[in-house]
Amino acid sequence: MGPSNVPSPSGASSRARYRDYLLRRKRGDLSDGATVRDDPARAAAPARRDWTQPRGDPLLQRTNRSFRELFLAFLALLHGWWPTIAAALGALTLTAAVGVLMPLSTKVVIDYVITDRPGPDGLPLWLPRDRHALLWIIGGGLLTAGAFIAVLGTWGRYHMTRLTQLLRVRVKRRTFEHMARMPLHRLHHLKSGGVASILREDANSVSDLLFNLLYNPWRAVITFVGGLVFLTLLDWRMLVGGLILVPAVYFSHRTWIARIRPVHRAIKHTRTSTDAHATEAFGGMRIVRAFNRQKGESARFSRNNHLMSRQEMLAWWWMRSLEVAWVIIAPATTAAALVYGGSRVLAGDLTIGDVVAFTSYLFMLLGPMETLVGVAANLQTSLAGLDRILDVWAEPPELTPDDHLAPTTPTTDLDRAAVRGRIDLDHVWFRYPGANADVLTDICLSCPAGATIALVGASGSGKTTLCNLVARFFDPTQGRITLDGADLRSIRPESYRALLGIVEQDVFLFDGTVAENIAYADPNAPHHRIEAAARAANAHDFIAALERGYDTIIGERGVRLSGGQKQRIAIARALLAEPRILILDEATSNLDTESERLIQQALAGLMKGRTCFVIAHRLSTIRDADLIVVLEGGRIVESGRHDELLARAGRYRQMVEAQVHAARDYAQAK
Repeated sequence: MGPSNVPSPSGASSRARYRDYLLRRKRGDLSDGATVRDDPARAAAPARRDWTQPRGDPLLQRTNRSFRELFLAFLALLHGWWPTIAAALGALTLTAAVGVLMPLSTKVVIDYVITDRPGPDGLPLWLPRDRHALLWIIGGGLLTAGAFIAVLGTWGRYHMTRLTQLLRVRVKRRTFEHMARMPLHRLHHLKSGGVASILREDANSVSDLLFNLLYNPWRAVITFVGGLVFLTLLDWRMLVGGLILVPAVYFSHRTWIARIRPVHRAIKHTRTSTDAHATEAFGGMRIVRAFNRQKGESARFSRNNHLMSRQEMLAWWWMRSLEVAWVIIAPATTAAALVYGGSRVLAGDLTIGDVVAFTSYLFMLLGPMETLVGVAANLQTSLAGLDRILDVWAEPPELTPDDHLAPTTPTTDLDRAAVRGRIDLDHVWFRYPGANADVLTDICLSCPAGATIALVGASGSGKTTLCNLVARFFDPTQGRITLDGADLRSIRPESYRALLGIVEQDVFLFDGTVAENIAYADPNAPHHRIEAAARAANAHDFIAALERGYDTIIGERGVRLSGGQKQRIAIARALLAEPRILILDEATSNLDTESERLIQQALAGLMKGRTCFVIAHRLSTIRDADLIVVLEGGRIVESGRHDELLARAGRYRQMVEAQVHAARDYAQAK
């Protein structure tokens, strides 16, 4: 029975998954050595998550670019540095040329100093006839040439190494900035471990291309061409034998391109997935332990690493095959040169110095070829990294302004003092990318400047989505949202979001000090402003009780704080930002009754004069809102003030009564 077209089942060993990888690779199902093309048989199968398989990033699953495309893209990254690169390559050319001349000294010493054939009379006119003087001149010349190569070569390598570091920073910064501007639905495909892998490994490998693609190959080419020139001067027939090595280099290079480079990309893909799994597992360690899945996660991590090891061994065997071929070619070529050269010496056609010099230049040819073969391994790894980086850069940025609207507004055009804060939603529809149904349907809502708008409704009714549109994390599928009459799509997102303050139910804090998290919107804020914001958010007392107060490290995502403490830090962060538009998504959900009362007082001061959108399931917290909007199934079913909606006896009143009855039942049960 032949192998199945279905991927290895859940829980399959790394050996079975590796065999499946080789089979799919042989059939051509892998477009980039790592991912599977669409297959009707698999598409018809039920969608089921295989938790044992490393999951890749859809953003990074494109067909490999050609070498020419990658080379041109790399050259574009070097903009502004070409004078320095040219100087470094010029220094390399001089040092390589001097190195090519050095084997001639051996011929001169053998033929004109040690032996009598052709004797001193055969010396060039500009060389002394005294053998001892000639020997000292050659020795001094070699020392001078060595010093010249050392000084100039170090100077050139220093500048190339410096550019390597600068390129690394340039690529990492551009990648980070581009990822930060990618659409959220695309960015979510990149797990945190995958992001770290791209920024760490792929960006580093791109910078290595300066040596792997320019410096080292250029040195090999200069040495190779120089060696061919001097071989021609010594004996053109021996040169023909040396040129036989050229096809070997070509086929070695083709082997790298066709066989080894895709494997290296597959290794990167598996490594990224494995890193993402490890990051995910440790980020959710509470859940892992709660369900007693430590061994299962460890086994899954081990299987992924075993698969990566097998792929690395596959690449190793291909590399060793080429190296073994060159280990055989090098001595065979040397033996042929010695036999041919020795026979010519015995026939009187060549001198011993000619044969020694020819052998030296032959080794000089083999050296660059071996260098090119050795560089090919790192080169293909670096090209695979560049390929992945270009995949990320090819992703369009978020919220590109529509062509028919006004051009992108510079940040300086949005003067905070001039912004009133009126938000209008005009027949807004929204559907998440890739979804089959609308989340919001024909939303029309006018939010006067300084008003507080409360959004209520059951889970999934569209409250958070509506706030995401107001924050312009997404653009409407249909309709438009305006700020003081200006369509948000005509405003640069960074400019608009400088007016926002957001406190969400799922609070995200950074691994830093309490003060750094509160001052995130304004890192240069003085301590008295940070403390004032904390006091207003009822957070100062518990912060002061920490071991180092405001300088206490709170850990990744604020792991050292309770849920209520994290929420108060988030409120203090919004308070310090002094936003014009405020979004509160269940901002008081994790607080006790007393803390909630104090924070409601602080929020009342913060919300005064600002346009506020408040999401709250606890309806008692939004009874004083200027407008309460009831959402159901992505539509507005009711809107008005608290007393008005209660008098209508509609959906809002039902929700209030349900909460009152639930609270009464809970109190009686206690």
